[in-house]
Amino acid sequence: MRYEGKVYRPPSEADAYILQATIGCSWNRCTYCDMYRDKVYRERELADVLEDLRTAVAVARGRIDKVFVADGDALGMATESWLAVLDAARAGFPLLRRVSCYATAGNLLKKTPEELQTLRERGLTRLYIGPESGDDATLKRIAKGATHAEHVLAAQKARAAGIELSMIVLLGVGGTARAQEHAKATADLITEMDPEYVAALTTTVIPATPLHRLQTTGRFALPTVDEMLAELRTIVDRARPTDAVFRTNHASNYLPLSGHLPVDRERILETIDNALAGEVQLRPEWARGL
Repeated sequence: MRYEGKVYRPPSEADAYILQATIGCSWNRCTYCDMYRDKVYRERELADVLEDLRTAVAVARGRIDKVFVADGDALGMATESWLAVLDAARAGFPLLRRVSCYATAGNLLKKTPEELQTLRERGLTRLYIGPESGDDATLKRIAKGATHAEHVLAAQKARAAGIELSMIVLLGVGGTARAQEHAKATADLITEMDPEYVAALTTTVIPATPLHRLQTTGRFALPTVDEMLAELRTIVDRARPTDAVFRTNHASNYLPLSGHLPVDRERILETIDNALAGEVQLRPEWARGL
């Protein structure tokens, strides 16, 4: 098993086998992100990917039940390569119950409905997609590469194929200038995308990123902790997914939460209100991370 550079995965894939099938991110322009800036995007040679998979099969001896395919937006890999990987994973891991990867709206929209349906039938069961915001002005400012409407269309394609969506949003990414617009539009995007899972993370301004340059020149101001908790409250209060697992368990967050929307809405809102009132201890800065 070989890895090039740092490899990232969602918190819920902590116990998954990570198979690096692509290097970097095909978009790699988001202003807040430095995860793949040191990599030039490419698909790995399929023979190398399958060799790594065979090594994992030999080492794990059947114990693996989840595979996360990296890097940043591996859904963009050629469908023929995906099918080879999925078939090999299914053959090698008899307990396999989930194969997942990061995706962008652009990569979802490039796949045909037939391709997505075939990928689902062969074992691709979950996509992690990070619009970060539903506010088109914010999406443009952070160079996300897709609009609110395009994210909705992408989600509809995934749902039609039977693929689960885990949606990622970023508290504070609209800055102080568009905090409320960002929160309201993000809640509306959750409603329209209607994912099975929603994760809220907290924006961290990373040195040397375009967002950091905007901050140092006074063109971006990160909201305060209370202001970002207020954004979180607006999102929880306004979003209307059919039935979504909602979490803020990422290490970047000040207030870890978990529950279901809509059934746990009032309990989650009460916890946020208590935190805003100073009655709930927040995660200290030293304990936060990416």
